[in-house]
Amino acid sequence: MQALVHIQTADRQLLDGIAGSLAEAARCGGDWLVCRPGCTQCCLGPFVITQLDALRLREGLSVLAAADPARAERVQARAAAYAAAIAPHYPGDPATGELWEEDSLPASMNDVPCQALDPDSGLCDLYAARPIVCRTFGPVTRTGDNTLAACELCYAGATEEEMVRCAVDPDPEGLEYELLAALDAMGAGGLTIVAYALAVNRHTPEPQDTGL
Repeated sequence: MQALVHIQTADRQLLDGIAGSLAEAARCGGDWLVCRPGCTQCCLGPFVITQLDALRLREGLSVLAAADPARAERVQARAAAYAAAIAPHYPGDPATGELWEEDSLPASMNDVPCQALDPDSGLCDLYAARPIVCRTFGPVTRTGDNTLAACELCYAGATEEEMVRCAVDPDPEGLEYELLAALDAMGAGGLTIVAYALAVNRHTPEPQDTGL
């Protein structure tokens, strides 16, 4: 599928841009940033991801399966178990993983780690394929409504003015929006969560015209 290949290529461009923006935020944040490998507070509970994230996660799982089948099987088993546990209270379609009400995810799962998180090492098994929300969490960023977002553990002692000076827009060109629109045109739009992205094999149809 040529359109899908184009989206995946553009997604790599998007991720490179985000990495550059976040590197600048981290440089500016310096010692205010306390995010380190093994710090997993932001890896607990269900959180919303896009179908672009889901596509990337599934590709990452395929890459992991080729390199380390046993590790990939453990990730998929955690995803399947999580999907089964959340299904009775999932505010969406548990068959496809499509999320209908993003503000209604069950609080009962808030202490359950992300399925991509290795419970022994505290590291992400799919780090290279992680969702954009994971990539942008930590350093201070500007959100769509021009407010600031940052990890609550970071920037202790920093003033609002100092945080504003460190803030970056991870995707100033709006490339993610374009790619999500293209996926929507392919019939693969909507939101989901990590467990369903990894546990449900969703087919991405060929679009008639994505405009890309």
